[in-house]
Amino acid sequence: MVAPRESTHQPIRVGGNVQAANLINKVAPAYPPAAKQARVQGTVELSAIIGKDGHVQELKVVRGHPLLIEAALNAAKQWAYRPTLINGEPVEVSTTIDVTFALQ
Repeated sequence: MVAPRESTHQPIRVGGNVQAANLINKVAPAYPPAAKQARVQGTVELSAIIGKDGHVQELKVVRGHPLLIEAALNAAKQWAYRPTLINGEPVEVSTTIDVTFALQ
């Protein structure tokens, strides 16, 4: 008798560009006044787990300017994606999110 396979419940790794195509609600970050005054620009890279429902479940900072990190996290927490399906079933996804700050 063959034992049933245990699910590892590990999120499926999906590239940031692939997952960005599934983005359905992107909240723009509020530019921090201190960063604006210091003329700081750049991208904050975040590691994210997108839940089966398409909402951001977990965020970790990979890199970015310290003055921009909190605003990037606050914005990305509100982003929503189309659920990723494998064999018709929604799955958790591990991906990267880039939040870009540019002065006008």
